[in-house]
Amino acid sequence: MDSVKHSAEVIVDLTKMHYHMVNDRLSRYDPAVLVLATFGGTLVYTKVVHLYRKSEDPILKRLGAYVFSLLRKIPSVRDKIEKELSAEKPKLIESIHKDDKDRQFIATLPITPLSQESILELADKYEKYNTFNIDGGRVSGAVYTNRHVEHVTLLGKIYEKYAFSNPLHPDVFPGARKMEAELIRMVLNLYNGPEDSSGSVTSGGTESIIMACFSYRNRAHSMGIENPVILAGKTAHAAFDKAAHLCGMRLRHVPVDENNRVDLKAMEKLIDSNVCVLVGSAPNFPSGTVDPIPEIAKLGEKYGIPVHVDACLGGFMIPFMNDAGYLLPVFDFRNPGVTSVSCDTHKYGCTPKGSSIVMYRSKELHHFQYFSCPDWCGGIYATPTIAGSRAGANTAVAWATLLSFGRDEYVRRCAQVVKHTRMLAEKIKTIPYVKPYGSSDVSLVAFSGNGVNIYEVSDKMMKLGWNLNTLQNPSAIHICLTINQAREEVVNQFVADLKTTCDEVAAAGNEKPNQGMAAMYGMAAQVPKSVVDEVIALYIDATYSAPPGNNN
Repeated sequence: MDSVKHSAEVIVDLTKMHYHMVNDRLSRYDPAVLVLATFGGTLVYTKVVHLYRKSEDPILKRLGAYVFSLLRKIPSVRDKIEKELSAEKPKLIESIHKDDKDRQFIATLPITPLSQESILELADKYEKYNTFNIDGGRVSGAVYTNRHVEHVTLLGKIYEKYAFSNPLHPDVFPGARKMEAELIRMVLNLYNGPEDSSGSVTSGGTESIIMACFSYRNRAHSMGIENPVILAGKTAHAAFDKAAHLCGMRLRHVPVDENNRVDLKAMEKLIDSNVCVLVGSAPNFPSGTVDPIPEIAKLGEKYGIPVHVDACLGGFMIPFMNDAGYLLPVFDFRNPGVTSVSCDTHKYGCTPKGSSIVMYRSKELHHFQYFSCPDWCGGIYATPTIAGSRAGANTAVAWATLLSFGRDEYVRRCAQVVKHTRMLAEKIKTIPYVKPYGSSDVSLVAFSGNGVNIYEVSDKMMKLGWNLNTLQNPSAIHICLTINQAREEVVNQFVADLKTTCDEVAAAGNEKPNQGMAAMYGMAAQVPKSVVDEVIALYIDATYSAPPGNNN
């Protein structure tokens, strides 16, 4: 007891001594200087903390970007960059319009109406611009159904009835409201949602992900978390980056293992008091690998953090895989820690584009997604998602598709797609110039180069009529199999073309590519991100441009 008392006295004496030393030194300065220094120091500290919390990027990376932004202000540097960008602009515009044969462009509203025959003729001509054989299985993903006549005819009839419906007005369009409620509940039941579960129809997977992150941002703020963080694997969809940007959140990326699955130990180490949601993909977009959802859900339970499962890509595959004979670990609300799921109906659900579902374990969680403005002079305004008015027809055709397919048809399609995905994954292993990337757990087969530039391979495959997805960090490509690729003849032709293409690229040696994906990704790896952003902006601008040489 005496030793504790003695220690306390020593601490008090030391504290007094240092207090007097500091006070003596500061007494030499003018009080106004001290006040200004304190104020300035606080401002600097606040700014540094703000910059640190603004992004999860490494400090050196952010410092490099800042230094480059200063260098760009130097006239010679600025002029050189602008010259290079100006040279790229016409190339991008031409690449966008390469299939536009007539180069005509409607830029003004016609004075008198066009006839229906003329409009349909024009639409038919535009539709024929496509040069890829979608129904023949030459396009990775994009169109996930075989567009059979009976289905398309049904959609046309349903669309005719609900073309002008708007779920924003449930009293005016009660049928559209009921369809939306039934669509949500059917998908919730596929994911074993509990009785209190709830959800919304959105325009697509990106909006579903944004809505989930928005909900968790609002929940975090209600709990006093000022700088909420999304914790997701580096293979998580870029929609989480977009959500973080739009919602003023930070995205902290978790490393993945050799199969592209989230590293659970790394995820747990990255958890802190600011993390407001853990994310698992089922499967991820780059390689089609399913993250360890049950284990991520247990982490969520352990730390009291919500868990979101991104099943946008595999949303209408994974609920049917067990029945199709392909076992998966539990990925849905049967895991107590899973609190929300995003699922695209417009992919393997085979509905037209513009339809996805975001689901929550409870209405309480769902309410964090809602927006209301109760005191607006235009009346009480409230919406469940980003949009105000919504296309009731999109919900109606999605509802009709699910009813017309039924569970058995989804199971049949799932079995066919998974069977041929695994067949393709095995056959690709026989090609010496490529190696598997990740694990083909559901419907994607990804591979990287083994002694060849994989982007050159992709460019040559495109010339053979294959439209594939290019990946980066690391360099790779993938093909997303749909019912259109779920045929042995398509798989065999793909493998044959891939082998021939790899042989050609290998024979060409190390020639530097000057066009196509190989050149673009080569450039992207060597220049600062801000310049890549500008090239991307030019590309997007080109998609809205008139054809070159058109004066309309």
